[in-house]
Amino acid sequence: MSMTAEHARVMARYNRWMNEKLYAVAAKLTDAERKRDRGAFFGSIHRTFNHLLLADRVWLGRFTGAALQDGEMGPGGIRTLDQELYDDFDDLRRERAKTDDDIDAFVAKVTDGELAGDFRFLRRGVMNELPLWHAVAHLFNHQTHHRGQVTTLLMQAGHDPGVTDLFAMLRA
Repeated sequence: MSMTAEHARVMARYNRWMNEKLYAVAAKLTDAERKRDRGAFFGSIHRTFNHLLLADRVWLGRFTGAALQDGEMGPGGIRTLDQELYDDFDDLRRERAKTDDDIDAFVAKVTDGELAGDFRFLRRGVMNELPLWHAVAHLFNHQTHHRGQVTTLLMQAGHDPGVTDLFAMLRA
């Protein structure tokens, strides 16, 4: 069994759909509400969004073979998984959309054969090897996991993001 390129493209569509939906709901909150520590793994809505953007950039860098500087785990100076990339919500939202464009561009070109093939990447100084589709599946699963946390945080803040099911996006 392997992920197909079509499945990756569907998941990229879902990724963008959900990001646009959750950012639109989060935009209704004040900056202080978005940054309030609500006891989540990354504390706040803003920091959880930030972590998702950061992790997506790390994985895209690995997928595309981006050159890294000494000590970087991802392109653009990413050194830790809790590093704050953007303090300003509008900047974070704009960069999220750009990264979703990059994800779309990656999955538009990837083939079934490439997904089934070996993928090597360095993590914490250790070379890892697995089928590319495992890493791509992880990218999308990781997004879903943390967006589920954001959905809960938004509900706790009194804002219902509505239906989040993949099926709903496919039928829209």
